[in-house]
Amino acid sequence: MTVDPIKLGLLAAIMLAGAVMCVVWFRSRRTAPDARLPSGGEVVVGFGTEFFDTLGIGSFAPTTAIFKLFQMVPDELIPGTLIVGHTPGVLLQSLIFITSVAVAPALLAGMVLAAAIGAWFGAGIVARLPRSAIQIGMGTALLVAGTVFAAVNLGLIPGGGVALSLDGWRLAVALAASLVLGALMTVGIGMYAPTMILLALLGVHPLSAFPIMMGACALLQPVAGVRFVTRSRFAFGPSLGLTVGGLVGVLLAAFVVKELPLAMLRWLVVVVVLYAAQAMLRSVTQSAVVSRRP
Repeated sequence: MTVDPIKLGLLAAIMLAGAVMCVVWFRSRRTAPDARLPSGGEVVVGFGTEFFDTLGIGSFAPTTAIFKLFQMVPDELIPGTLIVGHTPGVLLQSLIFITSVAVAPALLAGMVLAAAIGAWFGAGIVARLPRSAIQIGMGTALLVAGTVFAAVNLGLIPGGGVALSLDGWRLAVALAASLVLGALMTVGIGMYAPTMILLALLGVHPLSAFPIMMGACALLQPVAGVRFVTRSRFAFGPSLGLTVGGLVGVLLAAFVVKELPLAMLRWLVVVVVLYAAQAMLRSVTQSAVVSRRP
């Protein structure tokens, strides 16, 4: 199978960025306060979220909800843990989908690079934010995610078109939106659902969204991950659990299961995510009340 030179170059850049982040991550074990092996529960979370991520559900909102509900990771460390821990899984996803799904190389490369640029600046900001600001950001992100999942199930989101490429103002809109989504991803707003909606509105074939959103995440997550790791704004053990379980989940979903009836699962995700959103925002309120006490 022949792969377009632009796609090959993009894959090379993605794998290089991933390798750099993994080296930085491995070296951080010497200084990370929780440099330990992951628990069984953390591996299971990685497996489940990456399994459904490969099928198009997305992994950030479910992982955030689970971490919050079971208090597995401090709130302020959740964004960095998501970015770092889910990186190897999405690297594998990008390798699978970029080489096997048809999409215009220029559109693919443009949106991926724009998302990575947005993530670099976004991670620099998020890594310096206080706990309350991160809680508000993630609570809002979960509310958005829950609304999107509900809209998908209710058929309120367009199904997409047949185009494999964009040009003119549609291309400009896609690139600008990808830049913004890359930045927002560093606070826990996953790119999958927003990217699928955006490309559907612009008339792109639904299947072509997969290599774009997976390629974007595969480049932006290592870029942002380096910043979170170097500033120790992630949880080492849980992130490793996401990776170990996630790689198995990706392989099983991509090559064995391939497709599932996901409507009922999305409704379950809606309930869990919205509950976690109110829990996250309630934590901010409770912290504010405690801080005002004499």
